[in-house]
Amino acid sequence: MSLTKAERTIIMSMWGKISPQADAIGTETLERLFASYPQTKTYFPHFDLHPGSAHLRSHGSKVVAAVGDAVKNIDNISGALSKLSELHAYILRVDPVNFKLLSHCLLVTMASHFPVDFTADAHAAWDKFLSVVSSVLTEKYR
Repeated sequence: MSLTKAERTIIMSMWGKISPQADAIGTETLERLFASYPQTKTYFPHFDLHPGSAHLRSHGSKVVAAVGDAVKNIDNISGALSKLSELHAYILRVDPVNFKLLSHCLLVTMASHFPVDFTADAHAAWDKFLSVVSSVLTEKYR
């Protein structure tokens, strides 16, 4: 699945607004993930999962940074996220469905932070982009 030029433009444009708020968006995305899909907490037994905790802020920042790497390397997402895919498949052994759950929570968080910018076209572009990211992150599982 490849992104159109229009979708790439939307992704890059919105990323310019997301990146300055990356820490808050990442934290809120994880809080939403753990509240909506509590089974995902099993991968974080050593984390303080209370809203706003240092662990959530730190990991949320890493999650959004990885999305940023994908945006910056939109023509080679697979190469940009290869090591992250290996880590999650071989070491952390994360169930691949969790990438889709996380993507959904990120979409909802983006919509709440940027209601004017998060148009139907933006939603569709980001949904497609995050589907590509999720697929790339599960490459090592295949």
